[in-house]
Amino acid sequence: MDYPRKRSNALLISAILGAAYSFFLMSYFGGSVVDASSSAEMMGGALAMALVMPHMVCVILATIFNFIGWAGSGRGFALAGGILYAVAAVLFFLYAMFVVPSIVLSFVGYAGLGKRTRQELEYTN
Repeated sequence: MDYPRKRSNALLISAILGAAYSFFLMSYFGGSVVDASSSAEMMGGALAMALVMPHMVCVILATIFNFIGWAGSGRGFALAGGILYAVAAVLFFLYAMFVVPSIVLSFVGYAGLGKRTRQELEYTN
């Protein structure tokens, strides 16, 4: 008999927050390049985008890992998402406050999935 796997609500909330923040980053910094009226404005927007790009890539990857970890109840994906959010906070410390809730929720989801795995093992034995 298969034990039904429950999904982590903390991971889902973290992934939704990460997706919203990723959309904000892409629209804010991408819009500064697209909506530029002069070449100096465009160069300034491109410079800002280049500075924020490592942070943006880490946040987007963390969001993807969180969604995969939530859908498959995978501890490794939840841990990778939490670590990538933490790396994103270090890469662009000015916007670290936006990823702190996702960091906390990712690690809470990781810990919760660990408890469920032990319960599943006890149930099957």
